[in-house]
Amino acid sequence: MSEAVHPKRPAALGFIFVTIFIDTLGLGIIIPVLPKLLEQLGHINVSTATQYSGYLTFTYATMQFIFSSVLGNLSDRFGRRPVLLFSLLGFGIDYLFMAFAPTVAWLFIGRTIAGITGASNTTATAYIADVSTGDKRAANFGLVGAATGLGFIMGIGLGGYIGALGIRIPFMAAAGLALLNAVYGFFVLPESLPVENRRSFNWKRANPLGSLKRLSLFPAIGGLVSAFTLVYIAQKAVESVLPFFLVEKFKWSLSSISSLGIFIGVLLIGIQGFLIRWLIPKFGQEKNIVAGLLFYATGLALIAFASHGWLMYIYMIFYCLGGISGPALQGMITSQVPANEQGELQGALTSLTSITTIIGPLLMTSIFAHFTNPKTHLQFPGAPYLLGALLMLISTFIAISNFKKGHRAS
Repeated sequence: MSEAVHPKRPAALGFIFVTIFIDTLGLGIIIPVLPKLLEQLGHINVSTATQYSGYLTFTYATMQFIFSSVLGNLSDRFGRRPVLLFSLLGFGIDYLFMAFAPTVAWLFIGRTIAGITGASNTTATAYIADVSTGDKRAANFGLVGAATGLGFIMGIGLGGYIGALGIRIPFMAAAGLALLNAVYGFFVLPESLPVENRRSFNWKRANPLGSLKRLSLFPAIGGLVSAFTLVYIAQKAVESVLPFFLVEKFKWSLSSISSLGIFIGVLLIGIQGFLIRWLIPKFGQEKNIVAGLLFYATGLALIAFASHGWLMYIYMIFYCLGGISGPALQGMITSQVPANEQGELQGALTSLTSITTIIGPLLMTSIFAHFTNPKTHLQFPGAPYLLGALLMLISTFIAISNFKKGHRAS
């Protein structure tokens, strides 16, 4: 395959969209069926299954943290294309492990593989940074949100409905999609990183802790990175606790949870795939970041005190509108880093995301377990969402402070 770089081919962004979609598809599939699968494989109750789900997420995130900076640096050395194709093959293997797992232990093996290959988001976002400039960069990062939304729709739909026919079938479907996408990418995906913009691989820089340390070389993005970290921790209140919250508080069925997941996916596609392409050029990145964080905080606070199940659909609109902050925040961060270090930057950001995925689910599931324990005096299933709202408000103040410092420096 030729080393020629064709950064503006529509097929390239389309492939990145599909790659991120498949990654999220696998996570979406797990959301509705994981409690049932854990109960079935481990012969355990719902309470224990909640703890196991936190441990599985911990395993995934730890592997992603270790390998994200490695794959990011490899993509700076050898190009984005080979790393992306390798990761897709890994996705396919992971889903096959999940599909045929005879015990809970096999799920942990699958999540380990998924964490290693899940670091492909590092390379995918670096690819977007390679082929984008100006406001287009933030808008193209919105593709990540749109792909996430579509993955959520398909994943939760498959997990909730096809999973009712056979709990293993959704994982088989995800494995087939990942392997097909790897074949498709082999023939259509062009390389986005020119040879002159590549640099030698260095194990010291590929160290995940070293990668995080190198963020200090860009002091202008320090506040934004802090806000980025808090946002991801707060989001874990929705991602890790939602199905258990809906069952505990509203006694929802598997199909009801899937219906809400599909609704969330449609919102994410509309907001991050289309609305944000109008909002960022019109209002700029700073206003979109602040508005999005405030929407996040509002949505999480409303969910925490939801009194009826149908209100979840209304409150999720506020929460999903918070998605306008993510692409703007990431676009602003990447715009201040040289082209030949985008892979390393995205590796550091993915490492940060992995740390939040290590901390967030364990924190939120523990808080949820405490406030839903029959022995607890204060029964409050919405406690993780209230904490998430507080973290979003703190991140808002940090971002505003960073903007003011930036203007003074200018």
